Amino acid sequence: MSALGGVSQLPAEFLDALSGLRKAGRRSEIRLAEIPAPARLAPFAVALGAEVFESSPTSPTSPTPPHGPARLLMPAPEPEELATGRFILLYDPEGSEVWNGRFRIVTYIRAQLEPDMGNDALLGSVAWTWLVEALANHGARHHSTGGTATRILSESYGSLEDRADTIDIELRASWTPETADVRRHLEAWSEMVCTFAGLPPLPAGVAHLPHRRS
Repeated sequence: MSALGGVSQLPAEFLDALSGLRKAGRRSEIRLAEIPAPARLAPFAVALGAEVFESSPTSPTSPTPPHGPARLLMPAPEPEELATGRFILLYDPEGSEVWNGRFRIVTYIRAQLEPDMGNDALLGSVAWTWLVEALANHGARHHSTGGTATRILSESYGSLEDRADTIDIELRASWTPETADVRRHLEAWSEMVCTFAGLPPLPAGVAHLPHRRS
């Protein structure tokens, strides 16, 4: 049964946290859906998967879409995926010395960038700054934060050698929220996923990473 849908016999504190997640706001470009949560990390857990898609409004110079039966032969193109991520909320009623609390948030974000960004030594620190700034901007109080930023180069060979090289940035992070009110944490993380996807506006004072290749 879906954790966000409400499950009987869950601890009251965890239920309060789930209620906060349901109330979290987000941008229209990001799609959130509950996914299977890891079973061995904590007695209770809920996980959300996120995808950010490029919105493509029709411009004045765009070709006029076909009408009538012709529309059936020309389906609308699928929007481009700009970033993906996972948000996992763990809960242990007994508390954890490792987490220094009863809750722990574990996250993952991945987005594709311009290939020439792969040699940028500041790439990881900029991604980490986004996390710190997003949590601060949303008032998501936390402690015991840790994470890694990874650059991934994908090169194609053989029958796929015509494909251009790509560079992905991955951020894996976890932190302990100070209270069971985790709504602000999900909202901050959702904002960060959109930042990874290159969607404006960016928070004041945060550096902008170039958008994925065209």
